[in-house]
Amino acid sequence: MGKKSVAWTDQAKADLRAIDQPTALRILHAIARYLASGEGDVKRLQDIKPPELRLRVGDYRVRFHDFSDSIRVLAVLHRAGTATQHISPLAA
Repeated sequence: MGKKSVAWTDQAKADLRAIDQPTALRILHAIARYLASGEGDVKRLQDIKPPELRLRVGDYRVRFHDFSDSIRVLAVLHRAGTATQHISPLAA
């Protein structure tokens, strides 16, 4: 898998800034690993258009779109809030 770039929505940036630094660094490392190799605890979420993926990092979930040359991070959520949280595909 080739090197991909990452784009962050404003919401995802705010989510990451609200998390303690050691956990935020673990999340960033997990995203970097996925970008470089495609490895990680990733699952395609059902019944969401356009297709959205979830990367699990400890108690946090990174929700994103995966394009051929990049990913767009939509949100970084604690697992307790992910079941009911709807992420707008138009999130900026």
